[in-house]
Order: sequence, then structure tokens, then C-alpha cells
Amino acid sequence: MTEYEKLIAHFEKYVSLSKDEKERLISSFNLIKVKKRQFIVQPNFVAKHRYFVLKGAFRTYVVSNEGEEHTIQFAIEDWWISDYNSYIFQQPATMFVVALENSTVLQIDYTSEQKLKSSNHTFETIFRMMAERSTAFMQRRIITNLTKSAEERYNEFIEKYPSITNRVPQYTLASYLGFTTEFLSRLRSRLRK
Repeated sequence: MTEYEKLIAHFEKYVSLSKDEKERLISSFNLIKVKKRQFIVQPNFVAKHRYFVLKGAFRTYVVSNEGEEHTIQFAIEDWWISDYNSYIFQQPATMFVVALENSTVLQIDYTSEQKLKSSNHTFETIFRMMAERSTAFMQRRIITNLTKSAEERYNEFIEKYPSITNRVPQYTLASYLGFTTEFLSRLRSRLRK
């Protein structure tokens, strides 16, 4: 399956696309290679693109005033990533988005996405459905962080995303789950026994 066929397959999870719609979709995206540790979004610069991950892994994070990193999101194959507040409102980013592995993405810029959505109701529907799913996910994550113990959060994460657990550095997983690397180490040791 080619890179663009993967994108079409992703979109067709939501709706069927005609030949013309597939061509219009493909022409709106660019294939980009990203090296491990390369930033694709940085604070104070407007996030001009949304990225569909074909191969690799990414992390979105913020840095507190105390210099602590807080992981907001991971993205692996078939997932999207950006600083969405910056991208949607075209204002300076507040987050970093960095490649955790050598990666390949398809990127769409803000203007091209707007043209795509305004040109055809199908694309408007797809992006709306993706936004709804993303909002629901973020709400579940907030509720989980507020109502579950650290061990429950860890167990839920490794159950839902086993492929991510082994691909991301331990400190990024700990920061995503809301605890220190040392605590994650102790938790993993205890659970192995």
C-alpha cells in the first residue's frame, strides 16, 4: 500500500470517497521525512500544518515555568498530530511536537485544509468526525487523570496502547501519565513481581 493509499484508507474509515475526491485529497498533502529528535512544531511559531503519521512516532509536550516537561499526546502510525490550538486558530504555538523515531508523515497546511473542506461536504464531514473523536478522547483522558490512581492509569494505557509503551522513552510515558520516571520504574518493578 502506498503512502497516499494509507491516507485514503484512513479517510474511508469515516466515509466512502469518489475517484475525484481521492485525487483532490492526495493533491492537498505533501510527503515529508522527519528525523528522530526533529521538531515539527515549536512554541511561539504558528503551527502551519497538521500531520498524518505514516511511519514513526511523535510526542507533543509543554514545558512548565519550572522547566518540567508534560507530555500531552503521542502519535504513531495512522494517527494525527500538531499543536491544534495553534493550527486551528493560526496563532503562536505553546507546545513542542518532536519525532521520537525517524518518521514519515503526510502534511496538510491550514489553507489547503480549509479549501478542501469548503470545496466538498464530504471533507467537511470527515474533519468534523475526526475532531469529535479527538474531543471525546481528550475528555476521557481528563476524567481518567482526575478519577483513577497512577497504577490504574498505567495499566489502562498499556492495555489500550501496548505498541506505544515499548516505543517511547520511559520519561515521556511517565510525564504523559502524570508521574515521575522514578515512580514509573518502581511501579513497573512492583507489577513484574
